[in-house]
This record gives sequence, C-alpha cells and structure tokens, in this order.
Amino acid sequence: MVITLLVFPTQNGNVAIVTGGAKGIGYHTVKHLARLGMHVILAGNDESEGQEAVRKIKEETVNGKGLFSTNCGQWEPGSAEPVDMAVEFLHCDLASMKSIRQFVQQFRAKNCPLHVLVNNAGVMLVPERKTEDGFEEHFGLNYLGHFLLTNLLLETLKQSGTRSRNARVITVSSATHYVGRLHLNDLQSRCSYSPHGAYAQSKLALVLFTYRLQHLMTADGSHVTANVVDPGVVNTELYKNVCWATKVVKWMTAWLFFKTPEEGASTSIYAAVSPELEGVGGIYLYNEQRTKSTDVSYDEELQRRLWTESCKMTRISDVGSRDL
Repeated sequence: MVITLLVFPTQNGNVAIVTGGAKGIGYHTVKHLARLGMHVILAGNDESEGQEAVRKIKEETVNGKGLFSTNCGQWEPGSAEPVDMAVEFLHCDLASMKSIRQFVQQFRAKNCPLHVLVNNAGVMLVPERKTEDGFEEHFGLNYLGHFLLTNLLLETLKQSGTRSRNARVITVSSATHYVGRLHLNDLQSRCSYSPHGAYAQSKLALVLFTYRLQHLMTADGSHVTANVVDPGVVNTELYKNVCWATKVVKWMTAWLFFKTPEEGASTSIYAAVSPELEGVGGIYLYNEQRTKSTDVSYDEELQRRLWTESCKMTRISDVGSRDL
C-alpha cells in the first residue's frame, strides 16, 4: 500500500495534536500531516523519544522544510522561501489525569486553534497493573485518558471549527472491538482479569465514545466531527507483550499478513484531512472505507451510560447531561 499525499489538499497551517506520535502509526501520522502543512504537536510520555521523533520528521520531511510557519500554524502565503516545518513535542502521559491536564494547560498557553485531534496512543495485552489514578491500564490509558483529553480540548475544537471546515476528532480503535464486552459494573476488570478482554473492552469503549461525542456535537450545533478508525493488523511495538510462540509466528508471517506502520496510518490521515469526510461524523473507517462496527456499539443507551460513568471517573462535568 502506498500513501499518495498529493490526493489530499494542503492544510494551510491548520493545527493538529497526535497522541503517541513518537513511533509506529502515530509517528507516520505526524509526519504525513506535517508534510501537508499542518502544525503538528506530538503528544507523548517520553521526552527523549519524542524529541528524537521530531528531529527525524523534520529531517525526513523535505530536509525539514515546508510551506508554512511555526507560529501556531499561521500561513505565510507571501513567503518567497520555505520556512521550518512545524512539528513539536509536548509531554502528555495518558496514564495520568494530572499530566493530561498539564498538557492541556501548556497547549492553551500557546493560544493556538485546534483543527484535528488524533487519539492514537495505546497499550496492548499488558499484565494486570494500574495507572497513576488507580485505573486498569488498558481502560485507563487507551480509553479514559483520551476521553479526558478530548473533553478538555472540546471548547478549543468548537472554536476552531467552521461551517465550511469542521474540526475533527479521530480515534484509533481496532477490529478487536468486535469481540469486546463492556462491563459497566466492572470496567476495571477486578472480578477476573484477562489482558485480551481488557484490551478489547477499551477498544469497544472508544467506538461507543466516538458515536456519543458525535451525537453531542450534532445536538449542540458545533462544527466538530468525530470518527473512529481501524488501522488493521499492523507490525508495531504493541505486540511486545504477546507470548513467545505468538512472537515467533508474527516474525515469520509479518511480511505477508501485517501492514507496515506507514500503511496502518493511512486511514487516520484520511479521516483527518480528506475532503470526502467534511462534515461527516459518527462513522467507523477501515482501509479508508466506511464499515459497520459491532452491533452493540450503536446502542445509544450504552453510549450514554458509558459517557456518564466516564465523566464521574475523570471528574469532569457531563456535557451531555442535558441530553438525558
């Protein structure tokens, strides 16, 4: 699969945030959005890894040159010479609500708009352990971290979107959500922990969250769309926690069955910038095509209950309470 960036219009210095952008799918998402002219903020929990990713992206992206300025995405249409590509790192540990709030404060201090938020970061099949706030790690990092981040940035997204060009929230789930079960009475998997079950539940929660977010944005009349993407089976570091036998099989078959991280990023990029999705929200995308997610993900009552419970867990006000 080859990603042809020319099919997408330049982004005129629009601003994007990509979580987990230092490696894998996130890295290639950041790189390609930057090539299209976006000011991209790479959010991650490892400073040295993040700064190295920024260096590499600038080096690989036309020798660090682009058509847009680094001033929060303000376009310089009269520039005779290209200026530095706008990519930067900001620390954000999605396993810590304190860190997420600090990240949002740092971002707001820049007085930037926000046109695209890509909720990409995640962990997979980790042993039973908790986040800084005491949440099961799959649910706490993959889902609750992105739930809180999105909600704290929601006003900025609303202010940045326009009737002709909506702001966009793109959330990365996976086909694993099809076998996921949402246990509202045991979201922390305390009764019986299974790495596979906990991971699948977090990915299903992200789909439910996306559909509920779109419902609320539509009801509010906001120019913000929310879509969820499935990158497919991608050869990334997420598989480091699988058993040794699976690692051997993966090593032997990756070239045939697995996408490269760049190929895996293609649907996220498509969701972020494609004109075909202007004003379109509440859909599940796989290989840049609209696809039906699992039946239970369309249960509006389940979406609402998860959203309400998530607000309680992250200690934020429920923007959807008036919709109950």
